[in-house]
Amino acid sequence: MSETGHQGQGGDTIDPPMAMLAELTHRCPLACPYCSNPLQLKQAKDELSTEQWIDVFDQAAKMGVLHLHLSGGEPASRRDLVELTQAASERDLYTNLITSGVGLTEQRMNSLDDAGLDHVQLSLQGADAQSADVVGGYKGGFERKMHVAEWTNSCGIPLTVNAVCHRRNMDDLDTMIDLAVTLQARRLEIATVQFNGWAVRNRAQLMPTSEQVAATTAKVEAVRERLKGVLVIDYVPADHFATYPKACMGGWGRIGINVDPTGLVLPCHAAETIPSLTFDNVKDKALPDIWYRGDAFNAFRGTEWMQEPCRSCERKHIDFGGCRCQAMAVAGDAAATDPVCAKSPLRDELRANAIAASAGDDTQPFVYRGRETVSS
Repeated sequence: MSETGHQGQGGDTIDPPMAMLAELTHRCPLACPYCSNPLQLKQAKDELSTEQWIDVFDQAAKMGVLHLHLSGGEPASRRDLVELTQAASERDLYTNLITSGVGLTEQRMNSLDDAGLDHVQLSLQGADAQSADVVGGYKGGFERKMHVAEWTNSCGIPLTVNAVCHRRNMDDLDTMIDLAVTLQARRLEIATVQFNGWAVRNRAQLMPTSEQVAATTAKVEAVRERLKGVLVIDYVPADHFATYPKACMGGWGRIGINVDPTGLVLPCHAAETIPSLTFDNVKDKALPDIWYRGDAFNAFRGTEWMQEPCRSCERKHIDFGGCRCQAMAVAGDAAATDPVCAKSPLRDELRANAIAASAGDDTQPFVYRGRETVSS
């Protein structure tokens, strides 16, 4: 039974989280130049055990969590992935496996199906093997993805294709959309790269031009209409060329909760970049206590924390102030207006820097985490 009726800042009711992102591991065979995992990865020796993760799932289900996203790194790096999936399914959690496909086999997919896996979200780094394997830094990755999509469909598990778009592949969007249809995906997520984590190291190679962003937005609108009933398309546009910020995480501490490989509980994937916050661990505190009463979750929950112009803005219950991590990175103040917003004093500077980056030399090789640079 979920808890209800908790009061937050300003007297607002705090509802249970709807979804949990379980970062089972930071281990990953790929080396994507826009990897959003922390610059300091958590080590395998410090990961939660099978029993600890199952306890987290049990607490989440009792809180009222509905959706469980099994992620990483690459979750298939965990040998207990099938056992964890089964445990989540037994607790009536809707399980979504977010995977690169590397580490999965046909036998393992069948086992995941038997364990009750509800959905697969397969990442796509490019429209063909040559481009995808360069971006992922893993030879043979694209071919494995094609097999995983086939095995997923054979099991009857719904498939979403996640295509991270950036300067080097936005012009191939038509091909990626066609590939998603060929793979019998039910949903395609076209997500423009977010410039945090490792993506900052490859800013010039990845930052799309304003012309690419405009063309992509128009194309998505047209294709949505053309493929209605065939493919659902979710679109995450480029922050730097937007007028207003997105409602990051649906609002801080409103909908989603993240648990990292070591058990740290975070309001969002990148929250550790805000140095003023202290995070609780499921090894020390119960998950509901962290969600409802944790200092990190209450820091930017509701609207009482907002500065002007956010505090008096008519959009404060639409975008909830935007991204706190982006405010920290650009403004140096996590409580500042998201610099993406047209009302931010830093908006013009942010956009000018993005335009300058997109005009740079995008032929430079990617810088990969922990690897030698590989030319495109």
